[in-house]
Amino acid sequence: MLNNAAVNFFLMQLLLIAVVLILHTYIGLHVIRRTLIFSDLALDQLAAFGILLCIVINSNEETGNLVRLNDPITYIYALGAVTFGAFLLAVIKPKSKNIPREAVIGITFAISLLACFAITDPVNGGGMLFDATLKGDLDFVTWGLVKVTVIVYLLLLVFHYIFRKKFIALAVNPETVKNTWLWEFLFFLTQGIITILIVPVAGVFLAYVFLMLPAAIATMFKKGWKSALLLGWSLGFIACALGLFASYNMWDLRFFDNWPYSSTLVVFMGVFFLTALLIRCIKPLKTNNTIKGTC
Repeated sequence: MLNNAAVNFFLMQLLLIAVVLILHTYIGLHVIRRTLIFSDLALDQLAAFGILLCIVINSNEETGNLVRLNDPITYIYALGAVTFGAFLLAVIKPKSKNIPREAVIGITFAISLLACFAITDPVNGGGMLFDATLKGDLDFVTWGLVKVTVIVYLLLLVFHYIFRKKFIALAVNPETVKNTWLWEFLFFLTQGIITILIVPVAGVFLAYVFLMLPAAIATMFKKGWKSALLLGWSLGFIACALGLFASYNMWDLRFFDNWPYSSTLVVFMGVFFLTALLIRCIKPLKTNNTIKGTC
């Protein structure tokens, strides 16, 4: 039997996951259909770099002034980092086929990751800080954070809905879009903003999985944007809910004791993804390869 504190805790988590998965799945569909597979991972790591840089610069052990991962000032630094990253991803598009765009994205991720090592390694407890950005910290989830996330995500959803034709055109008919670099920048910037809010809680890898796996599963079965979004969100939420309960001992089995939050959700979504792959291998999708260009 759950007490009131436990019920409140799980309600916060489930609501946050439900809200996060809507926009993550939608943007994930764009990322997959445009084969920008590691763009979110690069932006996630840039957000982590901004957070760590803020902590290293502004923390002082002698005075006791210690900045935490989710302090307001860290979001400012993270926003600066992902804005810079979004600009780079939008404007750097090698024309040579020998250097694919995904290579630029991968190099951006690698540099961001090594930069995080570089700034945290000399710091006392820097390893733990770096590890925290990878795994996240569930203790940071509060109703205040949930409210802010809901408001920001709703605003971004409205923004994407208003300009949906532009963003869908980037995936379907990019040659028809004027000022491509600007719409590319806005797309990557919105991707980066949702990253800022979720990385301190979920960590870099879970934030990436939130965006990629539900969208990847949906893409295997649905070609339309709306149907793919609904399927991806539904399966992603079920997988995360199961992972959340398993991680926090909702079943009275020793096997499930002390499963880490971030890793457990990744495992459960990974199981759903592998199951979807198996189903698709057994029963191929009988349809053409075109993607509907209307929302």
